[in-house]
Amino acid sequence: MNVEFMNALNEIENEKGIKKEVLIEAIEMALISAYKKHYGNTQNARVDIDGDTGEIKVYEVKDIVEEVEDPDTEIKLENAQKLDPAYSVGDVYELEVTPKEFGRIAAQTAKQVVVQRIREAERGIIYDKYSEKENDILTATVHRVDRGNVFLEFGKAEGIIPASETVYTEQYNINERLKVYVIEVKKTNKGPQIIVSRTHPFLIKKLFELEVPEIKQGVVQIKSIAREAGQRTKIAVYSDEKDVDPVGACVGHKGMRIERVVDELKGEKIDVVPWSSDPIEFIANSLRPAKVLMVQIKSDEKAAKVIVPDYQLSLAIGKEGQNARLAAKLTGWKIDIKSQSQSEEEIFGKMNAAEEEEEEILEDIETEDTEEMPGTDGEETEDVLSEDLDLEDET
Repeated sequence: MNVEFMNALNEIENEKGIKKEVLIEAIEMALISAYKKHYGNTQNARVDIDGDTGEIKVYEVKDIVEEVEDPDTEIKLENAQKLDPAYSVGDVYELEVTPKEFGRIAAQTAKQVVVQRIREAERGIIYDKYSEKENDILTATVHRVDRGNVFLEFGKAEGIIPASETVYTEQYNINERLKVYVIEVKKTNKGPQIIVSRTHPFLIKKLFELEVPEIKQGVVQIKSIAREAGQRTKIAVYSDEKDVDPVGACVGHKGMRIERVVDELKGEKIDVVPWSSDPIEFIANSLRPAKVLMVQIKSDEKAAKVIVPDYQLSLAIGKEGQNARLAAKLTGWKIDIKSQSQSEEEIFGKMNAAEEEEEEILEDIETEDTEEMPGTDGEETEDVLSEDLDLEDET
């Protein structure tokens, strides 16, 4: 190592942000190991590098004691005082033992250490940069697809969409650019690995934050999201400001804002509905675009019965129950949807059942009264009647 090498360390400090002192300390530690390995020395050693000239010196280090127990780490006081009478017990004895050909070994070792530290520093910088992006979205380029996993490039970093986080309706093509939601950033031997998702509900939220300034500014709030990735999403939005239409802000002029989000999601349908603190109103809104006639709720069970016009029933339920399912996820309520005619049939059915039950009760009462009357045949009945007539005559 020489002056040029030390100047190179200064440049590395400026470009990579790795302090020169840290590099020199790492080189010194590596040189101690190299010295012991190449010269078979098990004694304590210290390497000193001149920060200006790059000159290297190796020192044998021993503790000064009265009686030596370990010759590799200790030296007797009288032997140390032969070199310097000022030594006393407890001092550290140092003797330069720099080998003549140690410079070549030192240069190779130093180069390896510097390269390794540069890689570690770059990985650390990349990790710090992307770890701050957790729970946010990034734009990445598709590098390759393997067994359902999609490998991405983020500049100098690598990312992956696990098969479980891919959308089954989407095709991922090499060199295609995607917006992805960052779930986690991991440290690996090959550098930081960024785990991302295309199915996460918060991907929708972050995309709307990019397209809708009112959401970014906090004027419009996204209260809840229900998503079936690749098919349909419902989001509930709200604003404290009366002059702001939260749904209109998300949709945009002629639907341009929501259209850009849909394009990024490759055609996934998105329903934006107004949020309400009133569960009845919120449940009715959640079933949009279907129209709701009435909502009955049981707060203790957090269940709701919704009545819709007959022609709106299939729309309210949705294909394979998707609209109703998403509405339940969005609101957190169990939702039972009935058409108007079904509801009326149930009401009339209950009324008829109640009437039939009443008739049965009356029949039972009449039967019991008949059974309690005295006399079971005609003669006995006539005797009773004649007795009644006699009493009337007497009266």
